[in-house]
Amino acid sequence: MVFLPLGVRISPVLYATSTRKATTIQARDCRLGRHAIDGSLIEIETSHAGTRLSLSYAKPADPFVVTGRWEGLELGEWGLRFWVTICLSADGGETVTYKPEERATLVKVGQRFVALVAEDEPVQVTAHEDVSALASDFEANGYFHLASRGTAAPTIALRFNLEMMRAGRFAAAVADDADLAVAKARGALAAASSQQPEKQSAERAAPARALEAVRDVMAWNTVWDPVNRRPYTAVSRIWNLGEFAVWYNDQTYHALMAGLFDRELARVNLAAAMASATPQGNFACIVTSNDAWVDRSQTPNGAFVLWLLYLRTGERSLLETCYEPLARNQRWWRAHRDPTGAGLVSCGTSDVGEALYKGTAFGARNETGMDNSATHDEAEYDPTTRTLSTFDVGLNSSLALDAEMLSLIAAELGRREEAEEFDRLAGETQRRISEELWDDSRGLFANRQRNGGFVRSVGPTSFYPLACGAASPDQADRLLKHLADPATFGGRFVMPNASRDDPAYRDNVYWRGRIWPNVNWFVWQGLRRYGFDRQAAELAQKSLALFEASWREQRIAAENYNAETGSATDQLDADRFYGWSAMLPLIATGELMDFSPWRGWSVTNAGSDVVFGPVDSPLGQIRLAVRQGSLRLTRGPDVIFETHRQGMFSEMTFGPASFSCRVPAGTVEATLAFPQIPGSAIVAAKLGTKDLSADPASSHLALTLPPSAGPEPLAVWFRPQQAPHRIHASG
Repeated sequence: MVFLPLGVRISPVLYATSTRKATTIQARDCRLGRHAIDGSLIEIETSHAGTRLSLSYAKPADPFVVTGRWEGLELGEWGLRFWVTICLSADGGETVTYKPEERATLVKVGQRFVALVAEDEPVQVTAHEDVSALASDFEANGYFHLASRGTAAPTIALRFNLEMMRAGRFAAAVADDADLAVAKARGALAAASSQQPEKQSAERAAPARALEAVRDVMAWNTVWDPVNRRPYTAVSRIWNLGEFAVWYNDQTYHALMAGLFDRELARVNLAAAMASATPQGNFACIVTSNDAWVDRSQTPNGAFVLWLLYLRTGERSLLETCYEPLARNQRWWRAHRDPTGAGLVSCGTSDVGEALYKGTAFGARNETGMDNSATHDEAEYDPTTRTLSTFDVGLNSSLALDAEMLSLIAAELGRREEAEEFDRLAGETQRRISEELWDDSRGLFANRQRNGGFVRSVGPTSFYPLACGAASPDQADRLLKHLADPATFGGRFVMPNASRDDPAYRDNVYWRGRIWPNVNWFVWQGLRRYGFDRQAAELAQKSLALFEASWREQRIAAENYNAETGSATDQLDADRFYGWSAMLPLIATGELMDFSPWRGWSVTNAGSDVVFGPVDSPLGQIRLAVRQGSLRLTRGPDVIFETHRQGMFSEMTFGPASFSCRVPAGTVEATLAFPQIPGSAIVAAKLGTKDLSADPASSHLALTLPPSAGPEPLAVWFRPQQAPHRIHASG
């Protein structure tokens, strides 16, 4: 744990006498447990030399206090010979002091003090130059060694063993006085010792499990970038690509998922993505502390993510900050990746920068992110145009969707001419995809040579025209047959990134046959856009089942999965805790509550009991619960609205004196109530063309929804002076 403002660190070190090895506990050696976005709860399990133990941190309401706990779960040797050591150090090399009479460890950084105290008196206190020196001391001298004892050094180590302290607690606090820091730490330790460890319920509804999984993956992969001095959500804690690494699309996906919980974390992830913008106009494919692939980009998905975040948060500043680089990127694609003026783009690699793979076919393929996909097998690289010879259906679908979202953003910002420009570009690209990338003989969309026919291999990007609205109704219906066909893209584990009847499917390496979470999410978006709700729900269920098969017990969130067995571990080159893996459970959260350009804010009452949240919304942090068939939306102690009507409530909008939505069909009467609004506040209510009334003498506003055969628009108006301010949207 690091207190970033001061650079003060609490570092656990484990030592096993049986192997004479010490470990500072790497992420790859852990089962990463629950992790709150704000760090208020963090849990891991780790094994070292056959001994398994848990370690957890907690933060109370005071942001200047942290508590910790360890517990030996299984011993691989006599506990006396297995040591748990808690170290205190500061990045600036300040001297840390142990005060035996107070059993407290202190470090002063500037004018501030940090104190560390433990529940049990340490067996031994040792002094070291740094944590690595402690590990080396253990390995060279064992635990019987006394020469390293000390009370002042850059690193002070409190040593415990699992025979005398099978479980232990510690606490740290920050204050502007040494005695106050010690007192705060002792108070936090006493409070933590009196509390029972928080237990997680054994079984929760699928959307709740899915939401917790998204939270844990995002929180664990959120790290500090020391080069750019910023927090951001990395693709993985495990993959070592330098001191920082930003893939453009991954960063936008992380912003989207972080936005469920913390709009500020969403903002910093968007900022990290926008920071990769180049003077040429594109976003760099990847930027790390070692390299920058400025010669190529990634599929333009940023505007879609930005609009979804805006719908969730109402934060106009997000649009104002990100619009310009996103607009330049859209125009860059059309200027630099359409060498023949065809109106469709191809992957390429420009003659700028000095990046790895620049000017190669492989470098060009990087722009789709699907580097070794069989859909690229027939593409030839033209060094004159610096592009591949094929139109990529996934790339062009993303470009069309990006233009469509930029049109919405520009309109929201009052930039009418640009809104019209991007709307026109979106429509033109949608039309060309429908007319030129549809292979009628196979009944699906496919990549195509610029001057010839369709390529043989297809992947799930054949369904991306649904997400951008390019498919005609007939084309969309024909696509569904492939979605369900176990010989192509159907089956128990979906969706393989090569059709199951393609020889490349059997390669089972990266984009040749394996399942990729971000792909499933885009296909799900397309199904929802076209109203294929049953198929979307099935994809959501299968995506969550695939994810949970390795998550629930092993806590693996894989970069990709085997499409035959669902295994996350059959390929050694697939990262086991990858950010976009959380897009599989993200789909399941969207089946309960979603924000989309086509349905707005939607919540679904499926009748099954669930407690979901807290999540961010235009009303701030809210919870959704369904119990005994009744859906209730709450913010803190306040109930915003509740109803027994089952189905999806979409296009929900809360105004200062109004509420509107589309009410799902229902065969029986149901009540829609607003407990925070007095019944006397109602001005009018209409469901479709029908006037609804409420009892003005009622203690709160309650409307009776009559049976209806299909979704109908509902609008409710009430007197604002009688409506509590706390129901108002934040944006």
